[in-house]
Amino acid sequence: MKIAAALCAISLRAAAAHRPASAAFVTSISASSSAARAFWSSSASAAFVTSVSASSASSSLMMSTKQKEALLSCPTVPLRDGTPHPAIGFGTYKVGFIPASASAAVAGTETGVERTAEECVRDALEVGYRFLECAEFYGNESEVGKAIKASGVKREDLFLCSKVWTTTIEKGEDAIRAQLEKTLADLGTDYLDLYLIHWPVPGKHVEAYKTLEKLQQQEGKIRNIGVSNYAVEDYKELIDEGITSKPVVNQIEINPFLYRKNTIDFFESEGVVLQSYRSLRDGKAMDHPILARIGKAHSKSPAQVLGRWCVQKGFIYMPKSVKIARMVENAEVFDFELSEEEMTELDALTTPDAFETFRDLYRKCVNRDTSKDGSYEGVKMEVTID
Repeated sequence: MKIAAALCAISLRAAAAHRPASAAFVTSISASSSAARAFWSSSASAAFVTSVSASSASSSLMMSTKQKEALLSCPTVPLRDGTPHPAIGFGTYKVGFIPASASAAVAGTETGVERTAEECVRDALEVGYRFLECAEFYGNESEVGKAIKASGVKREDLFLCSKVWTTTIEKGEDAIRAQLEKTLADLGTDYLDLYLIHWPVPGKHVEAYKTLEKLQQQEGKIRNIGVSNYAVEDYKELIDEGITSKPVVNQIEINPFLYRKNTIDFFESEGVVLQSYRSLRDGKAMDHPILARIGKAHSKSPAQVLGRWCVQKGFIYMPKSVKIARMVENAEVFDFELSEEEMTELDALTTPDAFETFRDLYRKCVNRDTSKDGSYEGVKMEVTID
């Protein structure tokens, strides 16, 4: 526990250097940062995988207590009500299942699944991940539930987040209630720590959000509610329409190649925590020379540099992989700090073209899979893109 606390201390100082003090990580400090560095210098380079069982389809993973504890005791970020949200989680999109309308599936470039979601999530839990990022759209929540059950991890030790998809949002309150029940049954739980509106479906998302408010306030099946892929203008629409509980989270794409600082600053000023998806940019930037150079300076991989940038900014980092070694690698972001100069250099990687690409994707996706799919009907054509 002293080691884990030392690691949290490192993250606290990093957060203070790059974020307002009000968004500092919630943690307790009972050891010096030198203790943490001593621990990691002696053992972080050692492989987490020490024993692989050929008889197990998911490859059984053996880890030392200290190695696993470093992830189990990761820093947390406080939500508006004080709930500690783990600073790192395991994303389950395209894990064991590829949605039919996923961009790669539509383009015909998706190569298929390598392993089942149950296998991958079971490994992620064994590695030490306790925040699982799920969604109706991902099509694998029942497999995630099987993995949770098989893992033996107690419900109170998990942080479960799910999102309701556009088709259900369009159908209205009864469909949303039915989907929540299905998600709870699939995951094998009687409550969610966090439930999000997946996209701000035009003309529908406000009422959908108000339904989530009812489910949270009246039935206790949702601990906290939030949104995903919301532009500043979508959030303001919620406020203008008289919601009573502000979103605690907005889940958006954030990485150095799509760093929308004005949008991020706005949501943080509203007390909304940012969850970062595509934190690792789907592996498409791992050969970038700046990432390679910074990684070399810290004896870290490009993926770990991206992950460290994310947590050092105070965002919730949600990497995903179907490979155990990558799950472990992706989590090793709490034992080093990027300098102010390195952070600034990474911040500058976003180009004007990236903002334009985001705008086009937003316009396309808010009606995705609904009866208005393929049209701009009701879509906000001008939103804050930077």
